Amino acid sequence: MGIRLTTDRLVVRDWTPDDAEAALAVYGSTDVARWLTPVMDRVADPEAMAAVLREWARQQAELLPPRGRWAVERVEDGRVVGGLGIRPLPPYEEDLEITWQLAPAAWGHGYATEAGLALLRWVFTQDIEEVFAVARPKNDRAHAVAKRLGMRWVGETTKYYDLNLQVYRIRPADLP
Repeated sequence: MGIRLTTDRLVVRDWTPDDAEAALAVYGSTDVARWLTPVMDRVADPEAMAAVLREWARQQAELLPPRGRWAVERVEDGRVVGGLGIRPLPPYEEDLEITWQLAPAAWGHGYATEAGLALLRWVFTQDIEEVFAVARPKNDRAHAVAKRLGMRWVGETTKYYDLNLQVYRIRPADLP
């Protein structure tokens, strides 16, 4: 897809094979992975992370915008601190979900909100009317990011991923 979104502090860009070590700090972290399962298990080592990135790149080439997965890189040092995604929510794959994951060392700096807003602004240029986020009830960080993104809580459901989840929604007019 080749999007590149830039904010004051961050770049949202496609993943590359060179990102495996930095991506492992995100997707290999038990503090991150515990919120991702059953969708994605913790990645065990650099080789497995490189394989995941290769698969994401392969999938990315087949996805219609705005679907995809992207790295979040700091402008100041070029360090990848997290990832973002836009994907269809199961089981019907009609609703689009925004996802964000940051390495624990990058928590608390506003990166998820900053990168998420940049991605949502681009998503809404792609003839999309609404985007959802889902989070487990005790994932306080995810709830806080969803609210900072301008998302509104719409309820609780077991519809997605066979889990009890809190659902947030944003439409273009809701963007801060």
